[in-house]
Amino acid sequence: MEGMEQWKDQLEQLKSQLEPWKNQLEQWLHQAIEYLNQIPPIQLYAAVAVLLVSTLLLLSFHLFKRTKSNSIVLTGLSGSGKTVLFYQLRDGSSHQGTVTSMEPNEGTFVLNSESYKKGKTKPVHLVDVPGHSRLQPKLDEFLPQAAGIVFVVDALEFLPNCRLASEYLYDILTKASVVKKKIPVLICCNKTDKVTAHTKEFIRKQMEKEIDKLRASRSAISAADISNDFTLGEPGEAFAFSQCRNKVTVAEASGLTGEVAQVEQFIREHVKP
Repeated sequence: MEGMEQWKDQLEQLKSQLEPWKNQLEQWLHQAIEYLNQIPPIQLYAAVAVLLVSTLLLLSFHLFKRTKSNSIVLTGLSGSGKTVLFYQLRDGSSHQGTVTSMEPNEGTFVLNSESYKKGKTKPVHLVDVPGHSRLQPKLDEFLPQAAGIVFVVDALEFLPNCRLASEYLYDILTKASVVKKKIPVLICCNKTDKVTAHTKEFIRKQMEKEIDKLRASRSAISAADISNDFTLGEPGEAFAFSQCRNKVTVAEASGLTGEVAQVEQFIREHVKP
C-alpha cells in the first residue's frame, strides 16, 4: 500500500510540473492561430504550396540518391576473356583462365584491390553476360539497371573477330536503354600482355571504320531499322566514338596477369565508393 501511495504522490508531482508547460503550449498555439488569421489566404496557400514542393523535392532527391545503380555489365564476344576479368575484379585470381561461361556470372562485392577498405567503400554489382550469340538477348535484362558497360575485346585475336565485335557493340550503342540514360561504355582491350596483341588505338580505329560501314549498310536496308532504337554518328561524317550520345572510352587490360587497373578506374568513376 505504501508503494501505491508513493506512485500517486510522484504522479501528482509530475502533473504539477507539467501544468506550466501545458499552459505555455496553449498560449503558443493561440498566438499561432491569431498570427495565421492575420495572413491573407493567398499568401498562406502560397506558403503551404512552397513547403509541399520543397518536401517533395527533398524526398525525390533522397530517393534518387538511394536508388543510384551500382551495377556494371561485362559483355563482349565469347572467348574475349570476360569471365577471367570478372574473377580478377572479384578476388584477384584468373581461376586458371576459366572456361567459357554459358550463364551470367553475377555478384555484389567490394573490388579485390579495395578489399582492405571493406566496410568503407561501396560494393559493386558486377554481371558477366555470356558472349554466345544465342545468349546475347540476356543482355537486355541487365542494361536498364547498368551504371556502366565494359565491352571486352580480344586484343590478340582481334582482326578475325572485328566485324562480329563491331556489330555487337553497334547494337548496344543504339539501344534506347543505353542512349536515353547515357550509360557510359568502356571498350576493354583484353590480353594486351601478349606481344602480338593489338594496341587500343588500333582497335578503336578499326571498330570505328567497321561501325561506319555497318551504319551505311543498315540504313540502306531500312530507313527506319526496327532492330535499333537510335542511329549512330553524324550524317555525312565518318563515324567516331566521340559522336555517341553516351561517353565511350577505350582501355587496355589483361585478365590473366591481373592488369585491370583501368577497368577498376572506370568502375569507380561510375559507382562512387
